[in-house]
Amino acid sequence: MSQPDDYQAALAQGYLPIREVARSTGVNPVTLRAWERRYGLVVPYRTPKGHRLYSQDHVARIQAILTWLARGVAVGQVKELLEQRVPASAAGSNLWDELRQAMLQSIERQAERQLDEHFNRALALYPPHTLCQQLLLPLLEDLDQRWHGAPFGAQLQRVFFHSWLRSKLGARLYHHNRQQHGAPLLLVNLSSLPLEPNLWLCAWLASSAGCPVEVYDWPMPLAELAIAVDNITPRALLLYASQALDAAQIRRELPRLNSACAVPLLLAGPAAQIHADELHNLPGLHLATGPMAADRLLHQQQLL
Repeated sequence: MSQPDDYQAALAQGYLPIREVARSTGVNPVTLRAWERRYGLVVPYRTPKGHRLYSQDHVARIQAILTWLARGVAVGQVKELLEQRVPASAAGSNLWDELRQAMLQSIERQAERQLDEHFNRALALYPPHTLCQQLLLPLLEDLDQRWHGAPFGAQLQRVFFHSWLRSKLGARLYHHNRQQHGAPLLLVNLSSLPLEPNLWLCAWLASSAGCPVEVYDWPMPLAELAIAVDNITPRALLLYASQALDAAQIRRELPRLNSACAVPLLLAGPAAQIHADELHNLPGLHLATGPMAADRLLHQQQLL
């Protein structure tokens, strides 16, 4: 491709504006601009009027960057690795361990401002998929281990962190929903515990892919969800359960909802793995073990 000098002519030649690159790669425009400005990682062409335009080589470079980030390499180290053509199999960084430990300390002290600052710095440089895989899911695993057995102070930490996470991601979902159109993805907490963090991670990943979302983070009878589906007409219904389901849900309520539901139905979370043998013959029901698997499944089903 020759370097473009006219915006419309460049689009006709196959160049992509930043919004299309963000949609296809999952890296939002703010992060793409930060990579360009702070690290020179991806420097797009600029028209005389300042429009950023990306070639297929730029898109391939972004995918290579994401591969390194997924292996735990700090964004500030990626440019040198790309220029040296180091194989992506050679990686290693304690960036995520350090950030996770800093967030754990903030949670222990209920230091909301510090927790915000740690997360915001990462959010400015890393796409949601990377943050979910490298930071938030391992952080939740660490917290579950710390809280196992309900030691003194565990419930305080749980309520503090889950409330913070819901507020943090909820604000982003609200902002994204105002900019997006089409049928939403309806996500429902199927466990008996409120403030289900992985439900919010599922919603955040879907919203980052350009999908409007509605989140019902409170236990409710499965029979009543048919009403919500009729009223909202979502593109799909995603149920998240971090606990085993009871016999009535498995044998009667979930099959009945599956039969009555006019949209694709997904069950995500540990319950999908616990009850895989019981549910795999239920026609039309899709199972995913966690947020990352649910996101892949939604993309495979062309629901995102």
